[in-house]
Amino acid sequence: MKVEIWSDIACPWCYIGRRRFETALAQLEHRAEVEVIWRSFQLDPNAPVDYTGTVNDMLSQRYGISQTQAEAMNARVTALAAEEGLDFHMERTHPVNSLNAHRLLHLAAAHHVQGEMKERLQRAYFTEGLFISDHETLVRLAGEVGLDPEEARRMLAGDAYADAVRADIRRAQAMGCNGVPFFVFDQKYGVSGAQPAATFVMALERTWADSHQAQITVQ
Repeated sequence: MKVEIWSDIACPWCYIGRRRFETALAQLEHRAEVEVIWRSFQLDPNAPVDYTGTVNDMLSQRYGISQTQAEAMNARVTALAAEEGLDFHMERTHPVNSLNAHRLLHLAAAHHVQGEMKERLQRAYFTEGLFISDHETLVRLAGEVGLDPEEARRMLAGDAYADAVRADIRRAQAMGCNGVPFFVFDQKYGVSGAQPAATFVMALERTWADSHQAQITVQ
C-alpha cells in the first residue's frame, strides 16, 4: 500500500498531521508493508530566501492582523503540537522560501532516506529556528541523515529537482488540493488536513482492505 503526503516544511499543520498519521500507522498490523512518499508543496512559492523577520511579522503583513493576534495564533498551534510530542518554538522560525529544502527531499528520496530528511528539516525549522533556504545549513542537515554532503552541495548549486518539485505541486492542484497537508491512499482516497489519528486509522484500514479484497477477487 502506498501513501503519498503533500506537505510544506514551513507548515505547522503538516508537522502535526505527520505525527497524527504516524500514530495511526503504528496501529496498523501490516504497517511494514506501507510505503510513505513525501510530495512537495509550497504554501508561498514567492517567499524570499533571506527573510529575516519573524513568523509573527509575516502573519501580520499577510493577513492584516496585529502582533498580539499573531502570537495568539502561534500559541494555539504550539499547544496542539505539544499534544503530539512536538516542541515548537514559533518565535524562532524564519518563514523563508522552501524550494531548496524540497529539492533536497527529492535527492534524499533517491537515496531512500526521504522520511528521515523530512523529519530533520521540520525539526530544524520549528524547533531549532534554522534557515531552511540556506545552502550550507541544508548541506549539514543532509549529512546528518546519511547523505553525501558534497553531493548535496553540488545539487543545491544548480537547479536539480526543481522541476520535480513543481510537478508535485501541479499534480496536487490537479486533484483539487490547494492546501496541505494532503494525504492520498493508493491513489484512491484523499484525506485533507491534520486530522485526528482515528481518521487516518480508518483510511489506512479501508485502503488495505480494498486492495487485498481486489487481490483475492483476481486470484
